[in-house]
Amino acid sequence: MRGRRRVWGGRAAVRAVLSMSPVVATRATPVLKACYARRLAAGTRKKVAFIAWMHTLLTLMHAMVSEMPPWQPREVSAKPEKCKA
Repeated sequence: MRGRRRVWGGRAAVRAVLSMSPVVATRATPVLKACYARRLAAGTRKKVAFIAWMHTLLTLMHAMVSEMPPWQPREVSAKPEKCKA
């Protein structure tokens, strides 16, 4: 296939919740906002960065549910690193 692709697989209800979560978290959490900004600064298209952000958020939520740690955001660093919250 050539051109842009669509996100269509999986459970629609989960995908709908996940699609709004990064928007809210990016506005409210400086660490997560910096992660999204780094992806955009690296030249990633907005929708691709958004989907990658959704995957990162899903991974974080899975870790929190399975291990039950309290949320402890890291400090925002000026140097570009791999995005981990």
